[in-house]
Amino acid sequence: MASEKGKVLLAYSGGLDTSCILAWLIDEGYDVIAFMADVGQEEDFEAARTKALKCGAKDFILSDMKREFVEELIFPAVQANAIYEDVYLLGTSLARPVIARGMIEAAAATGCQYVSHGCTGKGNDQVRFELAFYGLKPDIKVIAPWRNPEFYNRFAGRSALLQYAESKGIAVTQTKAKPWSTDENLFHISYEAGILEDPNTTPPDDMWKLTKSPAAAPDTPEKISIEFQRGIPVKVKVGSTGKEHTDAVDIFLTLNALARANGIGRVDIVENRFIGVKSRGCYESPGATILRAAHIDLEGLTLDREVRRTRDQIITTKFSEFLYYGFFFSPECDFVRGCIPASQKTVNGEVRLSLYKGNVTIEGRVSDEKLYDEKFTSMDDLEGFPAEAATGFIAVQAIRLKQSSRRGAVDRKTVYGL
Repeated sequence: MASEKGKVLLAYSGGLDTSCILAWLIDEGYDVIAFMADVGQEEDFEAARTKALKCGAKDFILSDMKREFVEELIFPAVQANAIYEDVYLLGTSLARPVIARGMIEAAAATGCQYVSHGCTGKGNDQVRFELAFYGLKPDIKVIAPWRNPEFYNRFAGRSALLQYAESKGIAVTQTKAKPWSTDENLFHISYEAGILEDPNTTPPDDMWKLTKSPAAAPDTPEKISIEFQRGIPVKVKVGSTGKEHTDAVDIFLTLNALARANGIGRVDIVENRFIGVKSRGCYESPGATILRAAHIDLEGLTLDREVRRTRDQIITTKFSEFLYYGFFFSPECDFVRGCIPASQKTVNGEVRLSLYKGNVTIEGRVSDEKLYDEKFTSMDDLEGFPAEAATGFIAVQAIRLKQSSRRGAVDRKTVYGL
């Protein structure tokens, strides 16, 4: 028999929060279907299915979205060199549009009138998920328990959640040994909250799940090469194995494994959340760190200066912000995403890299579309570049500086000590 309030599709992780939310929604009179997207996280999906059904879910949906994640989100982010506040490679942000789209499709297929999530009321993810939901299906109804006074007043602390879980027979994993929260996908893993809320607390060594400590990484560098076509990685060659990898998902998995073994991709930052508060986050983005370094290097060889400057100043900045803020399914993001391929037409070639104890070192690059000309650039050959032409170039550039100096626009003695 159908519930009196309707059906809810819940973004389910299998953890304490979403398991309690699942049970609470049932108590509130909803039928609940648990949804989990496989975006490459290391997860026992069958255990999650069993737990969700035991908690009272009417069904459990597992959607494999790894390829969509890589090809539609990760690779465009690589093409754009997407980054937030110069450090964060946007791993959590990148996965949210994929998961949200999977949820909206699943909600339609199962006749759910509502979607729900376990995001906190202070975080970015509530914004990302809900803006994505509304961008995809404007009339969808969203239940956000952590913004519902009835819910958060009842479960004011973790002990209340644990008591509720016990009363419902929900198995929970003790986390006192690792007091922080995580979110994992193929691109990265994030750590926040708990002891990490003190920005001066050094993350313990056993927190880092994906990567070896750089100090414990192999003493021999791993040599690899990455081939790009239009800014997208299409082949990875691994020196130690002699293997070549060409499938999109396999390429990313291979780079992840290599980076993890060599201690590459750790970041510890204090960032500005969209909602206006600062937060401390630690991230591991192993394969993504290698790809970013290789892609930026190849652009130096193949991408026109002004195209690169325009892309960096507008497309990269705005695309990164739209991802972080949750505006992926927006008119402005559609426009910016459409500009990315045009900037990558000439980004074709191969980059050789060395991976060693947390470092990614570029060792060489080659391209049939290089804009670099050895002869033209050489200090030993003046062919193709009339040296005397630089005199006029400098003279034109100096006009503005001379005028400024004559009118005393800047007191250089005071400002520069000259």
